[in-house]
Amino acid sequence: MGRVAAPCSAPGSDTYKGWLFKWTNYIKGYQRRWFVLSNGLLSYYRTQAEMAHTCRGTINLATAHIDTEDACNIVLSSGGRTYHLKASTEVERQRWVTALELAKAKAIRMMNDQSGKTQGHGAQPPQPVGTLGQLGKEQNLSNAEDLFSWYGVGLGQPDSTPHRGTSPLKLLCLCRCLIPVLYLAAQACRDFLDLADSHSRRWQRVLQHEREQRTHLEETIEQLAKQHNSLERAWREAPTHAVNTPNTPTTDTGVSERPRKEEASDEDEDTEYFDAMEDSPAFITVTATDPSQHRSSLSTTFDEQQTERKELQPHRKRRTQIPEKPNYSLNLWSIMKNCIGKELSKIPMPVNFNEPLSMLQRLTEDLEYHELLDKAARCENSLEQMCLVAAFSVSSYSTTVHRTAKPFNPLLGETYELDRLEEFGYRSLCEQVSHHPPAAAHHVMSQRGWTLWQEITIASKFRGKYLSIMPLGPIHLQFHASGNHYVWRKVTSTVHNIIVGKLWIDQSGDIDIVNHRTKETCLLKFSPYSYFSREVPRKVTGVVKDSDSQAHYILSGTWDDKMESAKIVQSSRGSNSSEGKQKTVYQTLTPKLLWKKYPLPENAENMYYFSSLALTLNEEEEGVCWTDSRLRPDQQLMEAGRWDEANVEKQRLEEKQRATRRRREAEASKAIDKGQDFEDYRPLWFHQRTDEMTGETIYVYKGGYWEAKERQEWSMCPDIF
Repeated sequence: MGRVAAPCSAPGSDTYKGWLFKWTNYIKGYQRRWFVLSNGLLSYYRTQAEMAHTCRGTINLATAHIDTEDACNIVLSSGGRTYHLKASTEVERQRWVTALELAKAKAIRMMNDQSGKTQGHGAQPPQPVGTLGQLGKEQNLSNAEDLFSWYGVGLGQPDSTPHRGTSPLKLLCLCRCLIPVLYLAAQACRDFLDLADSHSRRWQRVLQHEREQRTHLEETIEQLAKQHNSLERAWREAPTHAVNTPNTPTTDTGVSERPRKEEASDEDEDTEYFDAMEDSPAFITVTATDPSQHRSSLSTTFDEQQTERKELQPHRKRRTQIPEKPNYSLNLWSIMKNCIGKELSKIPMPVNFNEPLSMLQRLTEDLEYHELLDKAARCENSLEQMCLVAAFSVSSYSTTVHRTAKPFNPLLGETYELDRLEEFGYRSLCEQVSHHPPAAAHHVMSQRGWTLWQEITIASKFRGKYLSIMPLGPIHLQFHASGNHYVWRKVTSTVHNIIVGKLWIDQSGDIDIVNHRTKETCLLKFSPYSYFSREVPRKVTGVVKDSDSQAHYILSGTWDDKMESAKIVQSSRGSNSSEGKQKTVYQTLTPKLLWKKYPLPENAENMYYFSSLALTLNEEEEGVCWTDSRLRPDQQLMEAGRWDEANVEKQRLEEKQRATRRRREAEASKAIDKGQDFEDYRPLWFHQRTDEMTGETIYVYKGGYWEAKERQEWSMCPDIF
């Protein structure tokens, strides 16, 4: 949703219009509505066009109470109903509040005037005590004025005598009634002075903040100017630039005045700014202008990336399409309404909400951009290698941007292999090592200089409007030549609009990558999407630092498109002072492309938005273990479009798994009763070990799978399908 447009009219005019967000319910939350304030009535519509025929509601401000909750919220209470409104900015909220207060005061005065005209001098005066508790501070003076006007009918003006027909007793009563009126006026004046003083202090603080910002900007500009002059002086003194060209004007001293292409200039088009990643509100990066100064192994383009991929074309022709997704309708709420707060793995879900891949295959999709690790293995500079590892960690999310369907929960003992040794030089194996909590172990060995392993436990919660998926467990990556050992963890994935609206997915949180050999680090920040943010959606930023916490690279991009790195050549550290925390200014070289997402295959929207790799994951493969995910019958039926049969098969497999678990528990109970030892379930290809880097107990590959495949010896494997 875009930014809400500013109101169309200025506060104080007869009509005030604009967009606000109105709270509707817990399912839809705040919804954008067009509000019109006119003649003391606040009306709202879904669109401006509805003003001609359909009003969604009207609030009478004469009897409404106006309150504010925070910087952008407005609360209106009228006739037993409460309306929660939200403006896009604090300034816009204040404009609306001012307009509402003025309209309310005017409506009350009009109501009192009409009452006086109808009832004459014998009418009852406004009640000062009740009004005092209901009106805001700005309105108390207006209320006091109304009371004085009403009593002035009986007492006359200060410079005139009372009406001749007024009896002394009535005058005495009127004078006694003036006591609460005077009290109201005095209190209103005191409140108004307090309010004026409060507003004065607030505007003073705002003014002081603006002065500090201006001072800070002036200092930053001065610093950049000094850097510019220093670079210009260095350029002029360089021997290679001492010769004039015919088309270049010179001064009397013979020094060229025209800035050359290599000269740093304030008008340089490559200057870029990045948001903060540290404790400070922001840091600034200024791009230097010497492309020839730095050409590292990080430098690449999308065309080069495509060329690298073409050079790695597989010897075997892989499939490029699968049967199109059928159009099945199902009421999600009928299934999910009783599952709020439960683990997703414990919810019996039909295949209608799945995609025809298992979680083990989704884990294998992390290797979509394995060539980044091949390139990183060739890096001699560990900091450049860290940049490529960071880009690889981000690239694993690019396949999820449209993938809102749920993968199949693997059965205990289920495996998945991906053998790309001939084409790309690596072999990958996954195994479901635990069912509650669901955990999968993954091991990848590449002949091109790296090994990756991870254990992922999925924690998921259904929150009503959205689903949070928290992958737990470390990811390890080791390069054979250098021994550099990187460890990081995944961020939280959130699927929005579970009940109502179009599903969409977001990634948020931090990835902290550590090279345990060199102690170099990279902190990546995945910014959550916000309706009111001006940032680029799906933004990722990062800083690569050495073991002394000195920044060397700035990373930037989005998790669904690309990542770039910019080498830092100079930095000016900000400082804490009475004026606030100053920004750190980084001067960098021109950003270099690290990674760019490949386009989706043709007709991907009808094939579950699968990438080119995902389309091949269920291909038939000779000699795979009979526990392999590609052999799972309910998954095969779903991919073939036979969803009704797939649902029946899915229930059979899950019941078979539950029966196996009950039998194992009964055997364990019997062994305990007899005082015998009982060996709990153990995975076939992975075993638990204490990780030397993190101190955690994780499942690591113990070997034997690929040798068993060569011999076609699967007799030790469980019958799970």
